[in-house]
Amino acid sequence: MITVGVTGHQRLKNPNDWLWVRKKIAFVIGGLVRPWVGLSSLAIGADQLFASLVLESHNPLKVILPNDRYEETFSLGPERERYRSLLKQASEIQLLTGAPSKEESYLQAGKLIVDQSDRLLAVWDGKPAWGVGGTGDIVAYALASGKQIIHINPISRQVHKKRS
Repeated sequence: MITVGVTGHQRLKNPNDWLWVRKKIAFVIGGLVRPWVGLSSLAIGADQLFASLVLESHNPLKVILPNDRYEETFSLGPERERYRSLLKQASEIQLLTGAPSKEESYLQAGKLIVDQSDRLLAVWDGKPAWGVGGTGDIVAYALASGKQIIHINPISRQVHKKRS
């Protein structure tokens, strides 16, 4: 059984780009040989979109939570409720502890997703990370680790497979 992890942007300049991203993720995971497992930290944006599609395709979803206060990063209301709903449907939850900062916990979670995945799906504009543990950092780590990356670029609207 293969494990497909996800990393990606939380927000896009044009919210309509999420429709294109959704179609591409659905196409990629639709071509996977069953059974497979999805792996996500459930951040808003790409992570939650991927998690929803994993569950819709009736595959198990494993979740890595960066820290014990992670839920507080989600705004009250629909954003937090969506997070809670996805978390309840997870087949396995792993909680990370011991990172010296919130940002370091995100980096630790992202690296663990890479380490536990056979393939990494990256919804990424190709630019460096804005902060520690951002998508660019996780993609760089995956490349250095020799992982296969399926790069979905919402800006250029291209999909590429990469390996270091």
